[in-house]
Amino acid sequence: MSVAGRISSITTTITPQFHHPSSSPSSAAILPLRLHKIRTSLSCSNSSFLNPLHLSPLTTTKSPTRRPTSIQMSMDAGIGLMGTKLGMMTYFESTGKVVPVTVIGFREGNVVTQVKTDDTDGYNAVQVGYRRVRDKKLTKPEMGHLEKAGVIPLRHLQEFRLQSVEGFEPNQKLVLEELFKEGDLVDVSGTTIGKGFQGGIKRHNFKRGPMSHGSKSHRALGSIGAGTTPGRVYPGKKMPGQMGGTKTKIRKLKIVKIDSDLRVVMIKGAVPGKPGNLIRIAPAKIVGKNIPKN
Repeated sequence: MSVAGRISSITTTITPQFHHPSSSPSSAAILPLRLHKIRTSLSCSNSSFLNPLHLSPLTTTKSPTRRPTSIQMSMDAGIGLMGTKLGMMTYFESTGKVVPVTVIGFREGNVVTQVKTDDTDGYNAVQVGYRRVRDKKLTKPEMGHLEKAGVIPLRHLQEFRLQSVEGFEPNQKLVLEELFKEGDLVDVSGTTIGKGFQGGIKRHNFKRGPMSHGSKSHRALGSIGAGTTPGRVYPGKKMPGQMGGTKTKIRKLKIVKIDSDLRVVMIKGAVPGKPGNLIRIAPAKIVGKNIPKN
């Protein structure tokens, strides 16, 4: 085939096809179907054998990248303490009013084991240790961590994330009377009493069915969702399962009495856990007062 024949075949291939006879040719003309399958843009300007067609790839815009999600930890209103739940009792105020209180005692401990700052760890926090134990009760990494701060062997380590850690240093002992006083509101955290596998009536306070002989549903859960639509059980559906044994926080409890001689504190109301459980006491968080709104 001659050179003229090759040029004529190329010109025939890119000839635009118009859907309406009255429409005039333009640069945005519709190309044949086989050219649409090529994901490129054609730049056609005086094509010849010496100046062939230039096929440039389509420019694609990248989707905006997502920002990395950062874990936001809960910030405490102030430094707190760890104690041991001793039980509940009745406290009589000077006016004769009867107040049910929970007695929390303090064993040896509540010592600052580490101070974390923005420069070293990316956030401000104070790590506190509680309850002295023998050396063999801890692992070598735990012992090395405590020996670095010059602290005695302690069983429990917890952090209190604060807005500022000024005034705290390792091996500093925290005193109850300096942190709290009678009448303060505190947030108490602990592990609730485990009750094992329970049904919906005990676990979620469901109502039971009729107890007559004709009923086939006395304490059964009943329907848990539709059949065809949605054809599944929604996540979070209240059903029988393990009850208790989870970490819970009771907010804004009042300190009724602080006994320095017995080293106990009496808090109005009930706190999570059974006697002997570990309890965490921190100042109550009040947004806008001791916790920023954002």
